[in-house]
Amino acid sequence: MSTSTHSLDFRTFQAAITGDTPDASTAGWLEAEFLGFHGRKPTPTHAASVARNIIDDGQALTGVYDTDVPTHSLRPDIPVATFSSFEKPLTVSPGVQMLAHLISSVTVRATHRRRGILRRMMTDDLARAAEAGLAVAALTASEASIYRRFGFGAATWVHDLAVDTDSRFALTTTPGGYCSLVDPHDIPAIAPAVFDAFHVAQPGSIGRHAQYADRISGRMTEEGEEDRARRAAVHYSDVGDVDGYVTYRFSGWESKPHSIEVTDLVAASRDAYLALWQYLASIDLSTRVTFSSGAPDDALRWALVDPRVLTVTNIEDRIWLRILDPIAAFTARTYGDEGSVSFRVTDSLGFAAGSFRLSTEAGAGQLERLASGSVDIEMDAWVLGALYLGGADARVAAAAGALREVTPGAATTMQRLLAPAVPVYSNTSF
Repeated sequence: MSTSTHSLDFRTFQAAITGDTPDASTAGWLEAEFLGFHGRKPTPTHAASVARNIIDDGQALTGVYDTDVPTHSLRPDIPVATFSSFEKPLTVSPGVQMLAHLISSVTVRATHRRRGILRRMMTDDLARAAEAGLAVAALTASEASIYRRFGFGAATWVHDLAVDTDSRFALTTTPGGYCSLVDPHDIPAIAPAVFDAFHVAQPGSIGRHAQYADRISGRMTEEGEEDRARRAAVHYSDVGDVDGYVTYRFSGWESKPHSIEVTDLVAASRDAYLALWQYLASIDLSTRVTFSSGAPDDALRWALVDPRVLTVTNIEDRIWLRILDPIAAFTARTYGDEGSVSFRVTDSLGFAAGSFRLSTEAGAGQLERLASGSVDIEMDAWVLGALYLGGADARVAAAAGALREVTPGAATTMQRLLAPAVPVYSNTSF
């Protein structure tokens, strides 16, 4: 599909590869995407690997091409902007998933800013997703100031953790099962079953794209090289099942303190999670473990004899959600309390605009559209996306002026109804 605006040609296509060679459109798109995120120009081997993963995910690629480039400029087959989208399951409540429309690889070349390129790519893509019947769109943002204007709100967060593993590290209980080192190249075969068990039970979790196997195992890094320093361990339950894994690397002898850097840690049980941390803390010749995807309500802090050995060094948003079909989205998830609240959504793109009443009973919710009349709360579409899973607090949003209470106490009611059964968290980026 191709449409043009003056000298800009917007094309949406599927990646293609023959043998080990991506076709010209895919190769040019990849070169632009790597350029946009300051990556090295991909080697043919790296480009082929990334293209295969894109194909496996069924990603739709959008490139914007300047058809009138000056002499010595980059070739016109290298787009000035990139965009991709695909679908993965989002866990909206424990045991409840819905297909989400994921947006990634968003770049616009510095020479082509402020021409409406991003808005065009985003609005066209969201319109296609809504027309396809998808109720929620999601992304992870490299810049936090961009996406509210398109109706996205930050719905999950992660903490960067630094855990001192000197003599002060000890757990209050002894987790069951045991850990064992494995070849990191075996992780792509081990990880999917463990992640799926974690994913279906964890509100906020997003299904992983195909490239994750390369990243977490060190088989091929984002620079297109094997990470030969990558290590891996798994946790076996008391009955011998693998229910957790961790991949990591040593930070280097020049680092102070000597540290273990966790790449990925996924556990489908409490014992697995704590045992993997105990294993990491036991590694010789290091006195700190760092992890950049810790849960905001991390169980490790509660399990430590001295909780001060765990420090949060950074807090960052992870999953941004955009509601495309409010009725389908709010009906899909479960609820832990009963009641009702009405709200009006302002949405410049129209997808979530309108007045609604949320009613919950016996764990189920019903969202009905209201034709007229007053409501309890007024908010923009991005606030609705942030609140949807219950990880963002409606009362805090009200205190910040992000939503307006028409009925006093309505934000408290909304938070009570939306509060998740399990704290919201996602350990996946895309």
